[in-house]
Amino acid sequence: MSNFSICRSCGRQIMWIKTKAGKNMPCDPEIITYKAAAGGRERIVTTNGEVRSAELVESGTPGADGFGYISHFATCTNAGRHRRK
Repeated sequence: MSNFSICRSCGRQIMWIKTKAGKNMPCDPEIITYKAAAGGRERIVTTNGEVRSAELVESGTPGADGFGYISHFATCTNAGRHRRK
């Protein structure tokens, strides 16, 4: 499987990251910087497959915990079409 493909719903490019649970998760390919936060509004997928609660911060922000990707489920304009009932 290629690491990149096109979302069948919205047509945007996505990348696939294997989570620690062994599942492939579609993510937006833009890398973001985050600060881990219990109860954070964002779910960040790291390059090694961890899903973390976090807040987005500017690149180079002191105290930033790392970088990762946002799940495409959070940004896809047609995400509801792929949710299980």
